[in-house]
Amino acid sequence: MTIQERLTQNMKTALKSNDKVQLETIRLLRSQLQNAGISKGKELTEEEVIEVMIKEVKKRKESIKMFEDGGRQDLVDRETQELEILSSYLPKALDEKELEEIVNQAIKEVSAESSKDMGKVMAVVMPKIKGRADGKQVQELVKKKLS
Repeated sequence: MTIQERLTQNMKTALKSNDKVQLETIRLLRSQLQNAGISKGKELTEEEVIEVMIKEVKKRKESIKMFEDGGRQDLVDRETQELEILSSYLPKALDEKELEEIVNQAIKEVSAESSKDMGKVMAVVMPKIKGRADGKQVQELVKKKLS
């Protein structure tokens, strides 16, 4: 079952159970996916769907940080709920050990020796972990390994 099929099925369930937060979150995500499909002029692949979802998750994380800084706990709670709903559709996240193995493999692959080679390593790592790890976390790990 594709992500979009799961979204449609879960949207119907949320509608029947009167779960407003989940319903609104799924509708917003489906809207974003439809807009992305229109802008590309074709139906989105699973990878493209995941890319859109990653952008939405990133927006929620940024919003949570801003609302925390502004002292708006009600909005923090709402964004956190939406973040959990969106995250449930993304592929299983990599744990620290798996991520470290991928980074070590990439460093060997490009024969990286210093922080100057960070871009080469990141170019190899990012496609392998798409949607399964945070880019900042990967960047910090690569920086640590190369210094």
